[in-house]
Amino acid sequence: MSRTVLFQSLVFYLLLLKTITMSEEELLSVDYEVYGRVQGVFFRKYTQSEGKKLGLVGWVQNTQAGTVQGQLQGPTLKVRKMQEWLRSTGSPQSRISKAEFNNEKTIDKLDFKDFRVVH
Repeated sequence: MSRTVLFQSLVFYLLLLKTITMSEEELLSVDYEVYGRVQGVFFRKYTQSEGKKLGLVGWVQNTQAGTVQGQLQGPTLKVRKMQEWLRSTGSPQSRISKAEFNNEKTIDKLDFKDFRVVH
């Protein structure tokens, strides 16, 4: 491999790494609502636990409509992982029919100190 090709490859990978690192460090805020059998199955507690495990902050609560809603904040890639968890995993006894995400925006700082279950 010539030095030029090696150098170009190195520059490409460094730029790729920088892009991944930047998006990982960029903070994201998103509201969510999860539908299905999500109340009375410890969904809020598992959501809080998963959020904390990922290093996210925010809140989760039951609604009168039988859904669970809340807000997530943290590094973009961690928020994306949590969105997938809310879409497909949830608590062991839950049955998720859909999850909706709204008001997604980048933020400069976190609005919360931890991840809370709101009653």
